[in-house]
Amino acid sequence: MTGHAGAHYTDSFSSLLNVFTPEEMDRIEAYGDALQAQAAGVSGVARPANAAIRVTRTAWIKPTPETQWFFLRMEQAVRHLNAQVYQFDLTGFSEPFQYTVYHAEEGGHYDWHTDYGRLFARKLSFSLQLSDPAAYEGGELQTHGGNEITTAPKARGTLVAFPSYVLHRVTPVTRGTRKSIVAWTAGPKFR
Repeated sequence: MTGHAGAHYTDSFSSLLNVFTPEEMDRIEAYGDALQAQAAGVSGVARPANAAIRVTRTAWIKPTPETQWFFLRMEQAVRHLNAQVYQFDLTGFSEPFQYTVYHAEEGGHYDWHTDYGRLFARKLSFSLQLSDPAAYEGGELQTHGGNEITTAPKARGTLVAFPSYVLHRVTPVTRGTRKSIVAWTAGPKFR
């Protein structure tokens, strides 16, 4: 990690800057762009109803010798945020990383949802901002904790973390393209 000077904490999310250098961010984005992204669905929702909830394209980044450095750096950042803020009992990443792309011309968005449920053992959710905020409009990552809607920072390279049971959304992208990496950690059930 290149530093933690940009750490930020709210009631519903925390964020960390400088987990990756600008060159490393370019490398991650290029890797994601080379993958075959597909229209994403919503678990348990019939296909025609998906568009009301979610319009995005996704691809999966699996741990390989080529991506090992990325997974290790994300793990370091996750451990730091978890130790500083959540102190959850975690066992590691529960799934491959999701490369997520929201295009304005498709009406890219993801309405309010949680990442936690009986189908998923997710405890902490993470979003790494790949796009420069000048490259798009809209596409705000927002969390809803208590009675407050909070918007996450959009600076390129920001890693945002929140408990997987927190309601969150990505507002419609109205210009350009928003790209991010989404990841989840797992652990024993909450007690």
